[in-house]
Amino acid sequence: MGLSQADAARRLNVSRSVVQRLWDQYQSENSVSRRPLVADHFQASGRRISATTVRNRLHNAGLYARRPVVCVPLNGRQRRNRLCWAREHVSWTQQQWASVLFTDDYRGGGILVWAGISLGGHTDLHVFHGGTVTGLRYRDETLDLYVRPYAAAIDNNFILMDDNARPHRARIVEEYLEDHGLERMEWPARSPDLNPMEHLWDYLGREVASLNPPPRSLHELKQGLLCVWSSLPIPVSDNLINSMGNRCRQCIQVRGGHIPY
Repeated sequence: MGLSQADAARRLNVSRSVVQRLWDQYQSENSVSRRPLVADHFQASGRRISATTVRNRLHNAGLYARRPVVCVPLNGRQRRNRLCWAREHVSWTQQQWASVLFTDDYRGGGILVWAGISLGGHTDLHVFHGGTVTGLRYRDETLDLYVRPYAAAIDNNFILMDDNARPHRARIVEEYLEDHGLERMEWPARSPDLNPMEHLWDYLGREVASLNPPPRSLHELKQGLLCVWSSLPIPVSDNLINSMGNRCRQCIQVRGGHIPY
């Protein structure tokens, strides 16, 4: 798919060292399959031992299997803010969530895209062409082109959800929202697990990867992303938004910590 090792690690939710090790193994052995330790021992010594014996010896030496969990670190203040936000929204009705446009941007394969979803619909997918996304570009290329027209089509209770990225909080963005009467949802920092949009990037990546033939250039990748997004089934995004109540409840249960989303 043309992903860098860092992008592949993020996509697979593993450390970059894992991707590097597998790539090195593939180049040298043309395979990334694991060889059981028991089989390795038999090949080296000619003696057969059980898997239980291997585990016991490793545990006695203080060695245990661990799956790395990649999470955004949270300090005490951030956990309290997440907990407060979850408590404020845990009782929201479907009608209240229907007024929210959840937005996010995603970078992968050398392309940066932006989109938004709400109950019953979604914006078009926007592809940023080169350069850094500043507050000015965020205002002109997303808020003015997509968010304001979308807000007019929902109702007077429209609420924009975006994260706390620096361009999103620029003064010109704040002024634009105020001038056009667009309400923004207060969003706790470091909370991608609370945003249903995050799951759609995984969906988008899988669908694009399954195209036949797969994209082989940035232009083909862009066209594939636009094509898949335009045919996004509404029930897919609706199901994610309908999970907000459960996300809030789980966040409350863990006192503002990470939730398994």
